[in-house]
Amino acid sequence: MASVEQVMKEALALPSAARALLAEKLVESLEFDVDETLQTLWTDEAKKRRDEVRSGAIEPIPGEEALARVRQILEQ
Repeated sequence: MASVEQVMKEALALPSAARALLAEKLVESLEFDVDETLQTLWTDEAKKRRDEVRSGAIEPIPGEEALARVRQILEQ
């Protein structure tokens, strides 16, 4: 059986798309006790926000700006 170090070395040698797929599958393998109600609520919220952006109802801001605003609020 390959060591964690060997698997990691081989994984890092993969193309970006393959590494992303591998990472997704690894994370999915850790999610074993999913609360279906909570998952549905988060999915619905994500779709609502997506639709608000697409319709122009809200204007998205860059992540760095959002984090700066949060930091400013927390410092008050």
